[in-house]
Amino acid sequence: MTAAVAAVPTPAARRPDPWRAGAHPGSIIFSTPEQPPAMWGHRGEVLWAEGESLLLVGTPGVGKTTLAGQLLRGRLGLSDDLLGYPIRATSSRVLYLAMDRPGQVVRSLRRQFHHTDERVLADRLVIWKGPPPVDLAQDDGALLRLAEIHGADTVVVDSLKDAAVGLTEDIVGAAYNRARQVALAAGVQVLELHHTTKRGPNGAKPTALADVYGSAWITAGAGSVLMLIGDAGDPVVSMHHLKQPAEVVGPLTLQHDAAHGSTTVVGDTDPRTLLRASGARGVTAKTLAEALFGTPDRNAIEKARRKLDALVRAGAAVKVPDPSHTSGGTPESVYVIPDKAA
Repeated sequence: MTAAVAAVPTPAARRPDPWRAGAHPGSIIFSTPEQPPAMWGHRGEVLWAEGESLLLVGTPGVGKTTLAGQLLRGRLGLSDDLLGYPIRATSSRVLYLAMDRPGQVVRSLRRQFHHTDERVLADRLVIWKGPPPVDLAQDDGALLRLAEIHGADTVVVDSLKDAAVGLTEDIVGAAYNRARQVALAAGVQVLELHHTTKRGPNGAKPTALADVYGSAWITAGAGSVLMLIGDAGDPVVSMHHLKQPAEVVGPLTLQHDAAHGSTTVVGDTDPRTLLRASGARGVTAKTLAEALFGTPDRNAIEKARRKLDALVRAGAAVKVPDPSHTSGGTPESVYVIPDKAA
């Protein structure tokens, strides 16, 4: 007599009801942290937030894949930080969609890893060469399925132009964003590499969100947007945080070591360093803005003020009024380290 075989549930039976999967009780607002948990970052300075995509943009050859490879090392637990900010490691797999010149991507990664990493790479890194089997803007579940099939909780999309065709069209940009959000909602962390327009306004270098190539829905749906500014092959480039999940990071001046595939911060203006150097005189928002941005406008001064206010909240600075610094007849606030405060 043949033993009965238990029925194997179909994938549809195993999946939650799609009409209920996204519903949560309203009390979720009280269990959500005020600061977004960081995949890459520290406290309020978050470059890549959990559950939100990081969009890394720049002209070709400016070092996007070099940075992505170092973030990949961190996610695999092979390094602790990048540019002075910690990276949260995963115990799962990472899927790297090397769609744009995959041979060049693999050679770049080769410079960033060592033979001692081979076991980790064999077990926990999947490199996909070439375009995906479907256009990700035409199938909003495709990005999530790719992650699930390969057992990955992190996907690197290199680059967006190869994931979806026609990104200048809003309908395509919105459709790709939907595929991105489906993956994020399921717990997949997403890092995307993308290009800027060739030139900004009046032929200048691209420097703003409006200079990111394609539909505005691409940047609108991203949690964080970092732009690398420089020319192809430049060893020294600048990185600007154009869209932030928390406090603004940078701008930072970066130096790429092409031979080893590493990147370091040079000439960094750390507000804490400036505070210590200023002693009892303190630092105003305008002083910090000048150090960070050169000749600052009102927006730059407000960004600097937010950085200094964040230090006050962290207990690393004290904010005091100082009649010797005025703006329109009103005393400016001066920030000093606590042991120098009067």
